[in-house]
Amino acid sequence: MIQQPTLLFISGPEIAFILFIAIMVFGADKLPEIARGLGKGMRTLKDATNDIKHEITKTAENNGIDTSVASDVKKELEKVKDDLEDFTGSVKRNI
Repeated sequence: MIQQPTLLFISGPEIAFILFIAIMVFGADKLPEIARGLGKGMRTLKDATNDIKHEITKTAENNGIDTSVASDVKKELEKVKDDLEDFTGSVKRNI
């Protein structure tokens, strides 16, 4: 059985309904302003997260803590993910 990926387990009609309700509540002229504000907030959050990661890495390196372990684990996980996708791809084609 092949499943379609969904965004937060919400389908297309449900997203359309949510957008309809948002237009009714805030009005069509306010939605771009709200979306712009949400986008700026998400960007600020992403920048703050990156700054925190950078500070943690910098502090760890200054204190002599080996940070390459995380990158090694990430590489191994990527290999396993690729192998799994190769295996499931051949299984899906045979079904």
